[in-house]
Amino acid sequence: MSERVRVAAVQAEPRWLSLQEGIEQVTGLIAQASRIGAQLVAFPETFVPGYPWWMWLNTKGWGAEFAARYRDASMTREGDEIHAVLEAARAHRIHVVLGFSERAGDQLFMSQALIDQHGLLRAVRRKRELNRLESQVFEPGGGDQPRAYDTELGRIGMLSGSEHLQAVTRQQMYRTGEQIHIASWPGFAIYRGATRGRGHWANASASLLYSVESASFVIAPTAIVDVAGWELDGATGPQTRLLHNPGGLTTIYGPDGHELGAAPSEKRSGLVYADLDFAALGKPRPAYPVSTHLNPEIYRGPAGNQVAARMLRRSF
Repeated sequence: MSERVRVAAVQAEPRWLSLQEGIEQVTGLIAQASRIGAQLVAFPETFVPGYPWWMWLNTKGWGAEFAARYRDASMTREGDEIHAVLEAARAHRIHVVLGFSERAGDQLFMSQALIDQHGLLRAVRRKRELNRLESQVFEPGGGDQPRAYDTELGRIGMLSGSEHLQAVTRQQMYRTGEQIHIASWPGFAIYRGATRGRGHWANASASLLYSVESASFVIAPTAIVDVAGWELDGATGPQTRLLHNPGGLTTIYGPDGHELGAAPSEKRSGLVYADLDFAALGKPRPAYPVSTHLNPEIYRGPAGNQVAARMLRRSF
C-alpha cells in the first residue's frame, strides 16, 4: 500500500454566471490534474458559477440585477452538468471536490460535492454557517454535524470559506478523524489593506491554523477575482472600493503547518499540486489500495521536507 497521494488545488477565475462554460472549465481542469498524476483535485468555493461578489459592491437593489442570472447559472444535483463532472472523474480516475452554487427548487445553497474516482457522487455538503451578505443569496445547510468520508485515498473532510473561522464547526470536524481536509475559499479580494482581523490575512491564515490544530493535510483552493469581470452587460454603477483583484492564494499544507505547495502569484491561473506523505500523520490509514505517480521534479520545502509542488503555467 502506497503512503503517498498526489493532490491538486485549483487557482483560476470562474466563468462568471455561465453554467455551461463553467462545467467545461471544470472538466478541463479535471483532465489537467489527471495528466500530472493527481488522484484528487479540489475547487474553490462556489466555483460554478462563481462567488456572488456583487453582494460586497453596492446596494441590495443593485445586486438584484444579477440574482436571476445567478440562479439560472446554478447547478442541480440531477442535471446534465453534474453528470458531466461525474463522467470526467470516472474517465480520468480521479477524486474531485467541487464547490458550486446548488439550486434546489427556489433555494440556493453553497455546496461542495465529493466525487470518487469511479464517478460516484459520494456526498454533497451544504454550507451551514453563512455570513450576513451570503444569507441574502443562499440558504444555510441542514443541521447535521460535519463529517469525513472514507475513500481510497483516506478520510476526506471539507468545509467552505468562512466556516473555517467558526471554532465550534472546526472542533466538530477535528473529531471526525479526517486525514485530508478541503478548505474551499472564494478568493481573498476584499478588505485589502484593512485591519488584519477583517482582511485577507486572517482568512488565509485560517487554513494554516486548521492544518496545525487538526494534524491533517489541508488543501486550500482559491479563486481569482477580476474586478473588471463584474462590470457586466450594462449593470449600473458597481462600487468596487471593497473589492481588489485578484486574490488568489491557493496553498497546500502539511499536518504540522508547513507549506507543501503554493501558487507563485495571486494572479496566476492553474493548478498547485503536492505529494502527501501519510507517514507524517502518525495515525493509521484505511486499508485501501492506492496508486501513485512520483514527481520527477523535487524541491526542498521550508521545513526541510522533500515535497513535490509546482504551478502549471497555463491560463484557462
